[in-house]
Amino acid sequence: MPLRIGLTGGIGSGKSTVAALLAACGASVIDTDAIARELTLPGGTAIEPIRTTFGADFIDARGALDRARMRSLAFGDPSAKRRLETILHPLIGAETERRAAQATSPVLVFDVPLLAESTTWRSRVHKVLVVDCSEATQIARVQARSGWDRATIEGVIAQQASRATRRACADAVLFNDGITSEALDAQVRALAAHWFATAS
Repeated sequence: MPLRIGLTGGIGSGKSTVAALLAACGASVIDTDAIARELTLPGGTAIEPIRTTFGADFIDARGALDRARMRSLAFGDPSAKRRLETILHPLIGAETERRAAQATSPVLVFDVPLLAESTTWRSRVHKVLVVDCSEATQIARVQARSGWDRATIEGVIAQQASRATRRACADAVLFNDGITSEALDAQVRALAAHWFATAS
C-alpha cells in the first residue's frame, strides 16, 4: 500500500513549488485544486449542477464556471460557499481516489489547499506536510503572481485556516520564508528520501 502524504499550506506559501519538487523526487502528486478546475471547465461534471444551483449567470460564454463571479459570491456569502462545496467536494473526492488507484509510485502526495479545514482528509492520509510562511510573505507572493490587491488577498487568508491550525495537524513543517530555492529543494529531497525508505 502506498504511503499517503497530505500536502497543504496557505495561499502564497509555496505549496505548489513543494508539490513539483516532490514529483521530481518520484512521488505521484494528485492536485485537488487542479481537479476542481477541470470539473468546472466547459463540459466538466460540475457545470450543470452549478448552473442549476446558482443560475446561468455563473457560467461564462465558453461554458465554464465564471470563477471571478463565484469567488466574489462565495467570499461574501458563507451559505453560497457551502452550496458550492456540496457540489464540488464529492466529485473531487471521487476523482482523487480514481487517480490514486491508478498511481504507481510508493509515495502518493495529495495536494489539498484546505486540508486543515477538512473533517475527513486527515484520516485519509498517513502523514501531513505543511508549507508555512509569514502572512507578509504570502501577500507579497500573491501580489507578484496574480496582481490581486492586498484586501482581496487578506480576505482569502482570513477564510483559510490559521497558520497555527495548519501546523497543529502537521507531521512535518517546511518553513518556506527567507530561504533559497536550493535550501527548500534540499529539505524536500530529505523528506522524500525518508518517505520512500518508509514506503519500501
